[in-house]
Amino acid sequence: MQVTETAAEGLKREFKIVVPAADIQAKAESRLQALSQQVRIPGFRPGKVPMPLMKQRYGASVLGEVLELAVQESADAALAERSLKPALQPKIEVTSFDEGKDLEYTLSVEILPEIAELDLKTVKLNKPKVVVADSEVEEALGRVAESRKVNVVVEDVREAVKGDVLEIDFVGSVDGVEFPGGKGEGYDLELGSGTFIPGFEDQLIGAKVGDVANVSVTFPEEYHSKDLAGKAAVFVVTVKALKAASLPALDDEFAKGLGLEDLDGLRNAIKGQIENEYSSMVRNRVKRDLLDALAEKADFPVPAGMVGLEFDAIWKQIEDAKKNDSLDEEDKGKSDDELKTEYTTLAERRVRLGLLLADLGQKNSVQVTQEDINRAVMQEAMRFPGQEQAVFQYFQNNRQALDSLRAPLYEDKVIDFILGAADVTEVEMTAEDLAKQDDAA
Repeated sequence: MQVTETAAEGLKREFKIVVPAADIQAKAESRLQALSQQVRIPGFRPGKVPMPLMKQRYGASVLGEVLELAVQESADAALAERSLKPALQPKIEVTSFDEGKDLEYTLSVEILPEIAELDLKTVKLNKPKVVVADSEVEEALGRVAESRKVNVVVEDVREAVKGDVLEIDFVGSVDGVEFPGGKGEGYDLELGSGTFIPGFEDQLIGAKVGDVANVSVTFPEEYHSKDLAGKAAVFVVTVKALKAASLPALDDEFAKGLGLEDLDGLRNAIKGQIENEYSSMVRNRVKRDLLDALAEKADFPVPAGMVGLEFDAIWKQIEDAKKNDSLDEEDKGKSDDELKTEYTTLAERRVRLGLLLADLGQKNSVQVTQEDINRAVMQEAMRFPGQEQAVFQYFQNNRQALDSLRAPLYEDKVIDFILGAADVTEVEMTAEDLAKQDDAA
């Protein structure tokens, strides 16, 4: 095999490779010989088929198979001899071949860059430390109680106020004609909840049990029923009962009803949940800051082909967002050229950081274990109660799905390794400060 480098620019390499005809012929004859042990041709015992007949019947297909293998093996050898790692699948173009003659082809490839050793101790980060205040726990406890409030009939005669619940019968009509779905009996309506058409609930504030009210409203233009959208309607409403919300007592019995031992146990459970939420926020914040810090230190070139693929994926999301009118506010009003410039820069950053994290993980023997994979699959299964077995089977039978779990797991493990080696300083702050910084970012 003869290999000649014909171009070297940045990370791009091009080679002219010549595979001698004798090598191809030897491989073809070896393959035909092996095949002759397997094929069955009338009049010949296995292994006794004459080679001329084998060439006549199978020569063309075997030659195609041998050529493909020769190209792959010689291309791999050419790159390995020069310690070049392809960033993407190399491009191969056969320039010359006839039976009995040398095989000549060009190999064009973008290679992965050399990444200098990074002293992780020079990476300085602040890690927020958020302490859960007792007041936050009590507020959350109040929300739990609010979610379990019950409506109790008010025996005293009084006018309904916002927040009360009216048990009502109602009949709706448009131009004096009742419409389908506009009738109900014994319906509990919380005033101020926004459950009914805008303006409906407001007209019942001040009502008393036994009142019959005519409530006039106009259906919104975007109402789901086209027959009613934008039309004026009148509802005859009969107030059957007035109810007020009653919150449960916050005591040990309330906690036991939720599966906890006592009220202190409920408080501790709530505090733990809030701490987990803050932990997730802190993790995202530190990871973002770490990637920003790494981006400043990483200055190696990146393969244009990888950047192009990443940009294409981003740009598809931008085009979909345009179609759905969900483009980020900061991108609205920008021209396509402006957006392409910005997102090309983002694609380059993503590729560079991806290569850097992969390099750091490889150099430091970071690995995703089977236990890590099993845990991730379990977490996915827990997202679909009652369908856990189907989720397990899906991942068991789908290698691509497993790989989709492996990639973020590997990234997180590399991030954890870097954070363990970096100069990280804990900084106490309130949850409000953390949220403000996240919003700003």
